[in-house]
Amino acid sequence: MGKYRKILVAIDGSASGFHALRESFRFVENEKSWVTVVSVIPPYLGDLDTTAVGNVMASMRKPCEDALAEAKRMADESRIMIRTACGEGETHEQIVDLADAENFDLIIMGRRGHNRLERALVGSVTARVIGYSRTDVLVVPKDTHAGWKNILVAIDGSRFSEAAAEKAIDFARAYGGDLIVVSVVDVPAEFYGEAPEAWDNLVIRAKGFVDKIKQQAEASGVRTQGFVREAETWQAIIDLSEKQKADIIVMGSHGRTGLKRLLMGSVTEKVIGHAPCPVLVVKG
Repeated sequence: MGKYRKILVAIDGSASGFHALRESFRFVENEKSWVTVVSVIPPYLGDLDTTAVGNVMASMRKPCEDALAEAKRMADESRIMIRTACGEGETHEQIVDLADAENFDLIIMGRRGHNRLERALVGSVTARVIGYSRTDVLVVPKDTHAGWKNILVAIDGSRFSEAAAEKAIDFARAYGGDLIVVSVVDVPAEFYGEAPEAWDNLVIRAKGFVDKIKQQAEASGVRTQGFVREAETWQAIIDLSEKQKADIIVMGSHGRTGLKRLLMGSVTEKVIGHAPCPVLVVKG
C-alpha cells in the first residue's frame, strides 16, 4: 500500500520507546517502509568555559548513543535496515524539525503506561510533537500492537476528522479490515432539559457524519459499523474501543497549534492517555 514509506521513530532509551521501534518493523514488513531512529541529547545549560565541559558532554551523549546502539542491535536481529540520528537540543523540536526536513510520512512514539502520571501528556515530548508537527503521529502504548483488522475512527464533521476517516478507510481496504465509525454528542446533561430539540438536532447531525463516512467506506468495499454516542467524548471513544476490541484508534488533528493550544485538556490528549491500543493522529 505504501501509505507510510518514510517513518521516523523517536526513542529515549525506555522500554516503551523500544517497543514502539519493534512495532515500526511491522511497517517495514508490510509496506516496505524506510525507518530512521532518532534519539536526542538535551541542551547543555552549564558554563561552556569550564574545563570539564568535554566530560559533561560525553556523559550527556552516552544515553543517546546507547539507545541508538540498542536500536541497531534490534534491527539487525530482525534483519531490518535502519538509519540512526542523534539530535541535540529540545527533544520535540529536534523530532519535528527532522520530520519536516526529510519529509517523513509518520512519526512513531511510545507511551509508557497507565498510571496517572504517565497519562499526563501535557507538556511532554509526545504532546509537543503532536501539537507542532505536520506529520501523522502513531502513539503506541507499552505492551500493545498496532493492527489494521479492526479500526475505530472518531469523527466530528471537521475536515480534520474527514482526513482521518480517509486514512482509516485506506488501511481497512488494504488489509481487509473492518471499520468502526463513531461520532459523539458531548454536552452537559442539563442542556437536554433546557433545549431538547437542540439536543435532538445534535444527535441527528452526528448520525449524518457517521452515515457519510459509512457510505464512503462501504463504497470502497470496507465492512463498516456506525455508532453515535452521547457522553464525554474521550470516554465514549475509549469505551467503544474496548467493547469492539479495536486494534487502533484513528483521530484527526489540526496542524501546528502553537504552545497555548497544545492538547491542553483536549479529547486527543485524553484518548492517547487512556487508550488500550495504539492511537494514530492524522494531520489534516
